[in-house]
Amino acid sequence: MTKISIANMTVAELAKRLVLPTAAIVMLTIPGAFAQEARTSAGGELTSEEEIKQFCSNIAEPARDQRYLLQKQELDKLRADVDSRMAEMTKRRDEYQDWLKRRNDFLKQAEAGLTDIYKKMKPDAAAQQLQEVKIEVAAAVIMRLNATQSSLILNEMDPQKAAVIANIIASASDPNTSKDPS
Repeated sequence: MTKISIANMTVAELAKRLVLPTAAIVMLTIPGAFAQEARTSAGGELTSEEEIKQFCSNIAEPARDQRYLLQKQELDKLRADVDSRMAEMTKRRDEYQDWLKRRNDFLKQAEAGLTDIYKKMKPDAAAQQLQEVKIEVAAAVIMRLNATQSSLILNEMDPQKAAVIANIIASASDPNTSKDPS
């Protein structure tokens, strides 16, 4: 038996996988109704039991058709619900991608502006300020400076923080590091 992980499935994939098994189950649960010949008693009249059987056999086809119609309507409702949810997911994904693009554009502009600021600072003043910001920001700024300026700033920094920044810069250039931030 194969295991199916629905955690990584999209709504569309899940719907496609459930439509056929659901239809098969529906078809198997419908009892077959076959018309039976009406039996008559000795006097030619139907007994009440025979009348019941005849009535049931007469309505079996319309009842089955009605069940099929109700099940089809239910499947149509489920399909419409899945379609609306897929549309909402697509809309939200597009909104997220737009937000992410704007965020990344802003970060690039901010990093470029920060780099220009630190390029014009003295190494000892830049080192003091970079020690106080997030370590990732400090590493990004130092990585964008030329080698001479970067080495002067790292020389002025606390040796432990300078080592952490150097490790971040080294791991950023490592080809084995995942590109996926998660």
